Amino acid sequence: MSGKHRKSKKTIPIVADSDQPVSKALYEAHQKIYPRNTDGIYKNLRWLMIWVTQIIFYGVPWLTWGDRQAVLLDITTHRFYIFGLILYPQDLIYLVVILIISALALFLFTAVAGRLWCGFSCPQSVYTKIFLWMERTVEGDRVARLRLDKSSLTLQKLYKKTLKHLLWFGFSAWTGFTFIGYFTPIRDLTHNIVLFNLGPWETFWIFFYSFATYGNAGFMREQICKYMCPYARFQSAMFDNDTLIVTYDQERGEPRSGRSRKADAQQSTLGDCIDCSFCVQVCPVGIDIRNGLQYECISCGLCIDACNGIMDKMGYTRGLVRFSTENALKNHWSDKRILQQILRPRVLTYSGLLLALSAGLVYSLATRIPFKVDVIRDRGVMSRIAPGGKIENVYRLQITNASEHPETYHIKIEGIDGLSIASESQFKVDAATSRMVPISLQIDDGAIKSGTHPIQFKIAAEGVEQTISEQSIFYMSR
Repeated sequence: MSGKHRKSKKTIPIVADSDQPVSKALYEAHQKIYPRNTDGIYKNLRWLMIWVTQIIFYGVPWLTWGDRQAVLLDITTHRFYIFGLILYPQDLIYLVVILIISALALFLFTAVAGRLWCGFSCPQSVYTKIFLWMERTVEGDRVARLRLDKSSLTLQKLYKKTLKHLLWFGFSAWTGFTFIGYFTPIRDLTHNIVLFNLGPWETFWIFFYSFATYGNAGFMREQICKYMCPYARFQSAMFDNDTLIVTYDQERGEPRSGRSRKADAQQSTLGDCIDCSFCVQVCPVGIDIRNGLQYECISCGLCIDACNGIMDKMGYTRGLVRFSTENALKNHWSDKRILQQILRPRVLTYSGLLLALSAGLVYSLATRIPFKVDVIRDRGVMSRIAPGGKIENVYRLQITNASEHPETYHIKIEGIDGLSIASESQFKVDAATSRMVPISLQIDDGAIKSGTHPIQFKIAAEGVEQTISEQSIFYMSR
């Protein structure tokens, strides 16, 4: 897909004075954005974050922990391996806490510095930047790409477009393969691909995620941020006048006007903005930051780099476009005062909650008992008379060994005097597996009154002080 891709336009007939129907577009046609390349600290920071995030994403599935993949979300066996942790569906509470922590972190970062996540770490922004780099490498910078798209089809144009899309498709396929490598052991996945023995669901999701990456980063780009991302819509609820955002200093920049480097802006009563539009040309979402805060802005800082470069060439002070706050611009605060204002009540509240939840999560994981027990009463027979005239209840205990080595578990019973275990009370469970074991409890007939009585199963691993207590009932027949 090349050139200007447009949205389909819905039209309505309008009757003019001449009684002739006139069609008027209800939706503005989308214009393809050709971001200009620039240099500066924020561009370098973006590339640093791209390298960090992508090394983690593409590298983690290849790490090993013992004899298994270090991070594997095995949906088939309902086990999530995260380095030394093995989590089961019963550990859903940890996922809930992680999601709450992520939400609070998003609120905190947004309250402090706006949409930094979008500009530096969001997968959509990261992959769009990578795709733009490949496009720029093959087709050239902004002017060259504009000229190429407007030109007629030639062999050179066909070659460049084909090479670009091959690079896009190859990177997308690698991304889809890596993503599925978090759910299927990536080495087995590689082996099956080489032997053309890939399962149907792996095949579907690799193609689906590859297509999503190819379409979102190659074609939709800023439209995802503008029209599909919910964060762009509700971010205003987390902003205030002390939030750091990309700002244009209108007091200093206006009135804007083009001029030569030798012109004295102060004597000519002109602002520092020379109306070069470089800040617009480098913007990946195509906005003009000089029009004020806009929800489309992803706080990538590229307009700051572009403007600082122009200020250097003109001999003006940097910072016409910069990260600042609305209060700072209005009251002419110093950088020190801006930083002091960051520690305001809402930021401290978010920080406190975030620290408390994070500490609680770490403590819970560190003290987590590495096995789980579920008690299931035999519902087929409430109670029965065992040999010797004793009353017997039968239970099934599902013991899940969440460690990576075999364990032996001992079972005790409490709650009723004289109640004893008439079956085996010691069981061995292999590493990272579950075992259903039968337990028979007996008591002398008449030792307790008829009805239900609460009891507790005490389960402990051999050589471990931690004990799990599970409640149940013992039924004494009439």
